[in-house]
Amino acid sequence: MERDVDVIVVGAGGCGLTAAIAAAESGATVALLEKEERAGGNTWLSTGSVPAANSRFQREAGVNDSPEIMEADLLKKSGPHDAVATTKLLARESASLVEWLVDEHQVDLQLIIDYKHVGHSITRLHAPAARKGEYLVNDLVAAAERLGVDVVTGNPVAGLLIEDGAVVGVRVAGERIEEYEIRAGAVVLAANGFGGNRDMLRKWIPEIADAEYFGAHGSTGEAITWAGELGSSLSNMNAYQGYAAVAYPHGSIVSWTTVEMGACVLSPAGGRMGDESVGYSAFAPAISAVAKESWVVLDQRICDYVQGNEEEFADLVEIGGISTAADAAAVANIIGADAAIVEATLSEYSQIAHGQKSDPFGRTDFGFGPLVAPYCVIRSVPALFHTQGGVAVTDTAAVSRPDGTTIPGLFAGGGVAAGISGKTGASGYSSGNGLLTAVGYGRIAGLSAAAAAQ
Repeated sequence: MERDVDVIVVGAGGCGLTAAIAAAESGATVALLEKEERAGGNTWLSTGSVPAANSRFQREAGVNDSPEIMEADLLKKSGPHDAVATTKLLARESASLVEWLVDEHQVDLQLIIDYKHVGHSITRLHAPAARKGEYLVNDLVAAAERLGVDVVTGNPVAGLLIEDGAVVGVRVAGERIEEYEIRAGAVVLAANGFGGNRDMLRKWIPEIADAEYFGAHGSTGEAITWAGELGSSLSNMNAYQGYAAVAYPHGSIVSWTTVEMGACVLSPAGGRMGDESVGYSAFAPAISAVAKESWVVLDQRICDYVQGNEEEFADLVEIGGISTAADAAAVANIIGADAAIVEATLSEYSQIAHGQKSDPFGRTDFGFGPLVAPYCVIRSVPALFHTQGGVAVTDTAAVSRPDGTTIPGLFAGGGVAAGISGKTGASGYSSGNGLLTAVGYGRIAGLSAAAAAQ
């Protein structure tokens, strides 16, 4: 078969960029196609955090970790699901993945030592110094370009080319380009999930279908549909990552580090809605069940700490996204709630954090301890960030069917592939799960596609 390149990668987010790097490094020629005008996808919108167990960065910091501990942590949070083997594989490969990105491709990933974040018992998140995903994307783009891979944006893939049951290329078509075809020895689907497709959300995750969506607009699920039409298995389709607090109307995330350091979240009526420490994803439906907005209440210590460590939060402070309140009554005035209710809520929360009474919601971790006036208040809304279900893949990232066979020439990772955040809902998401499956399976898919093509 005549081919234009060895490997085609569909989607230039974290998964696609990593797949392109791995394939090109193996000697394959690569076409990397992105339908949006900018590379990045959901990776751009993330904190750029990749969990890795027993990395050399952990060892240098005196952190004892292992793939087995990481696997146990992730499964404790997710519960049983359809991709447990993926959890095991990615935990085992995580340290070499991060070290490969840093050492071989000049990607800035540093061990975060000041917090563990949701789902992890050990500090194992590795992120850019600024803790913004756009820096990770820029480093991956630069690495791909050094290997001779051009990131071709504004070129949406409209379908797969099939011959004799094998995937042999893609068809590209869009409003601003003339339709064309590219043929290859293998195709990697890295076009993310279906968070931006309301019809698919209503079919698979109706509980979040009408929520605000703050993921990448290009995540519309067509790659999952193409693989499904070829007979692939679909797994964990009801799972998703929510985010409990997106600053409103500013549109940036309210770092959950604020909560881990002691902040609480109040409803418009002035009461708490649950145990905030379950995590930013698990707490999103808890808010949605009560109200369409909420208010994150922290103090100046927490604000200063997070502002000094996280660039996106510092930006939120800079643009005036945080209100100050001298006391509980002032907090109530900002929220528009009854002062007596807010005063009672914050008084009880202080007693709980002091250990003077137990939390009726079960929270036991309060970071810096009880909140101290003056307070900082952030208006926020719960949101959907990205879906966690997708096509079943093997340990080589080959797209598989229910009978265990694979679709020749087709590989997948990231949001296209079944995630590791449980079978249903938002409570199974551990911090970094999305990027772990993106760059983790991206590397595997790139290597496998290159080997298949050659």
